[in-house]
Amino acid sequence: MMQGLIAVYLRELLILKRRLKRQLAGMAISPLLYLIAFGYAMGDAASFNGHTYLEFLIPGLVAMGSMTQAFGIATDINVARFYWHIFEEFQAAPISNAAYVTGEVLAGMTRALLSIGVILVLSLPFGVVLHYGPLFWLAALLNSFVFAALAVALAMLVKSHADQSLLTNFIITPMAFLGGTFFPLERLPEWAQTILWALPLTHASGAIRATAFGQTPGYQAYLILLAIGALFFWFALCSVGRARD
Repeated sequence: MMQGLIAVYLRELLILKRRLKRQLAGMAISPLLYLIAFGYAMGDAASFNGHTYLEFLIPGLVAMGSMTQAFGIATDINVARFYWHIFEEFQAAPISNAAYVTGEVLAGMTRALLSIGVILVLSLPFGVVLHYGPLFWLAALLNSFVFAALAVALAMLVKSHADQSLLTNFIITPMAFLGGTFFPLERLPEWAQTILWALPLTHASGAIRATAFGQTPGYQAYLILLAIGALFFWFALCSVGRARD
């Protein structure tokens, strides 16, 4: 299994290496616009629990950026399936479903961690001081795992590249704005909070923000992310199995 896993992962890393400059530029544009338009422009006009809006925003961008970049591995998988027909070669190769899924998930997580680094570097000129301890990175890793596993699962189910864009529009984009990234969920009605509590990004945003503020988040958020990630990973294994048949 390890040889197949490494082969899949290294292939994605080689593709990432060839596109690195463009990928970094793409990862930087949206966070920079949000930092300037929402964080810097608003300044101290809004504060939440003694923190400026810019301090509130950066952990949310980390959660959102790691989600979108981890889920972005689905696009590469679909390009390989529909245009390069690489997946047909994986079908013929002695690579297990678990090795293929794990390699692609690790590739998505690598992209997510790279995007987090870009966001943290972009935040430096704004003079915001936050805490980036082990629990911060654990929450970010679990968030990346959740959406990378979901990306692999859904990439195996779509029938065309256009279908993948629809999934992004209907799943990732609403979650990016409603998962506690740009505003506290406590400002919403209770019925809305109950619905949004079911989103994995809500738990990731809360854990990442709490650790960034120097607080210790509850372990429940980490367990929920781990459980959802495991469920999506199993879903990905089943989806790859169906695609191979």
